Parts: sequence; structure tokens; C-alpha cells
Amino acid sequence: QQLDPENTGFIGADTFAGLVHSHELPLDPAKLDMLVALAQSNERGQVCYQELVDLISSKRSSSFKRAIANGQRALPQDGLLDEPELGVYKRFVRYVAYEILPCEVDRRWYFYRHRSCPPPVFMASITLAQIIVFLCYGARLNKWVLQTYHPEYMKSPLVYHPGHRARAWRFLTYMFMHVGLEQLGFNALLQLMIGVPLEMVHGLLRISLLYLAGVLAGSLTVSITDMRAPVVGGSGGVYALCSAHLANVVMNWAGMRCPYKLLRMVLALVCMSSEVGRAVWLRFSPPLPASGPQPSFMAHLAGAVVGVSMGLTILRSYEERLQDQCGWWVVLLAYGTFLLFAIFWNIFAYDLLGAHIPPPP
Repeated sequence: QQLDPENTGFIGADTFAGLVHSHELPLDPAKLDMLVALAQSNERGQVCYQELVDLISSKRSSSFKRAIANGQRALPQDGLLDEPELGVYKRFVRYVAYEILPCEVDRRWYFYRHRSCPPPVFMASITLAQIIVFLCYGARLNKWVLQTYHPEYMKSPLVYHPGHRARAWRFLTYMFMHVGLEQLGFNALLQLMIGVPLEMVHGLLRISLLYLAGVLAGSLTVSITDMRAPVVGGSGGVYALCSAHLANVVMNWAGMRCPYKLLRMVLALVCMSSEVGRAVWLRFSPPLPASGPQPSFMAHLAGAVVGVSMGLTILRSYEERLQDQCGWWVVLLAYGTFLLFAIFWNIFAYDLLGAHIPPPP
């Protein structure tokens, strides 16, 4: 009432700065910088009370997002990289911020409000489950390389096989089975190196949705384009994560400050391409005699498409709600249309086309 007798909801930026200095208000430096940026972005150069409340409660208001979009903010020139005397965990959080987020103000916001609880458990749990399943089947079959060539391997209730399309869970559970040690190692490494930082920034719900959408799209795409082939491995989900992250880096190339980002981009593309090439080779030119068709490579490509389309929408803003984004509804509609088409295809197309699928094990 003393500072705003007319009850406008605004006070002068200089007045607010004096209050902060005189009363030593416990505001995070990043939040104070953002509040000053908001004050400088409006016409009167004043601090809005509601924006102050939103910042204190860690809620980013629409006016704050507009200020960022218009570039009307004044943040200190030094970034998070210049902050000394950080502990090991905070250094890792800072590394994740620069690895994932393209904007300095978003990095500062994430860095100061990040909490270690809940931890990024989804990608770690998926990877651990895949390793356990692989070890169990390796010990049972006494085979660790190219397990799919063992006659008992395809009898697993987890593998997707075109002869077992009615068992709908197989369209997802195939992600726990792998061709062999090489594929498991490649997927586990990428899931931990890329999936965990993405989950730390964007949360469990978004990353699990992206990963599982890639896995489901992978098996359904194989059932349409390679109707005789089974599917194993989590490559659909892995390629969804990788392609989404790489596409986000490319779209925000100027703002990304990842060390050696060009070299890392090239290495990632080479590794992903070589993995697809290996899968194609095993599918059409198997090195060992097999009792039936080998697992398809189409899941890799389907996961990459899901990552570029759905992932860019999910990763565009690490805090903005998906339901507030028009592009999200377009992508969701397209994905839903694909799911409906794939379901009807699996129900009717195999009989109508007279597809000769190998007998289920």
C-alpha cells in the first residue's frame, strides 16, 4: 500500500532494487536477474507484483516467456560456466544444462531450481531391465553373441513375431530382448549418455512417452513394411531419443554451447548409421544359417522419424506444457492416425494379401 497506493500492481524497478538491498530478500540470483529483465521489457520499466509471486513460486508466467521470445532481457554477461567453486553434482547439473538447453536464461533457471529428487529413474530402470533379461537368456542359452541364431531364442514370450501379432504386449516387450552383446551395449550406452540428461531436464513423463512411442512405432512399422520379420531390441526408443536430441541441437545450433558439438554430432551420426548398416546386413545376409528371417532394421528408422517429429515438439520448451502447444496436437493426431492404420493393417492385411509368414516358434 505504501509503494503502490493506486493499487496498480506495479512498482518502479529502482524502488524494488532498493527494497531488495535494504531488506536483504533471499531471492535466487537467477530469479532476481529475470525479474529485472521483465521490468526492462515492459513499457514503464516497472516490476509486476504477480510476476514476482510467479517467480517466487517457480512458475514462469506468459509475460516472462514473451520477454524471452522478444529478446528484451538484460542478464549478466557471465554464464553458468563462469561460476567457480561448485561441487561435483552441481557441476554435472551445469553440464546437463549446457548439453540440453540452448538458451542461457533457461540454463540458469534449470540450474537454480533443479532438485535431485525425484532422480531420473526411467532410463536407468529400462537399461537395468534389459541387461538383466540379456544375462538371463545368455545363461539359459549359453550364448552371448548373436543370440537370435539359437533355435530357442524366438520362443521367448517377449519377442515380437508376426505369427504372434494377437499377443499385443509383444509390440512393446520386444525392447527387452537383443540380438547380442553388441546391440545391447550400443543401446545401453546411448540410453545412459543421452536419455538420462534428457530425463533430468524434461522429466520422466515426457522422456518415457518419447521412448515408448519410438518402441511402439518400431514394431508396428515392421509389421507393415517387413511382414515376415520378427523384432528385438530397444533401438526404436533409442533412436527416438537420439534423433530428437540431435535435431534439437541442429535447430538451436547457435545457442548450444556443448564442447566439440560438431565432432560429437558427426560421431553420433556415424555410430547410428553403422548400427543401421549392421542391422541391414544381419537381416539380408546373415553370417550363420538361421531357421527363419532375422530381426528387421525398420524399427531403427521408425524410431528416428518419431524422434524428429514428436521429439522436437517435446524438447522445444523444457517447461511449457504440451497441451498448450498447437504443434503437439498436430503431432499427436498424426501419431494416432498411424496407430489406427497399423492396427487395422495387422488385423486384416495379412489375410487379404496372403502373406506367407514363417510359423511361430
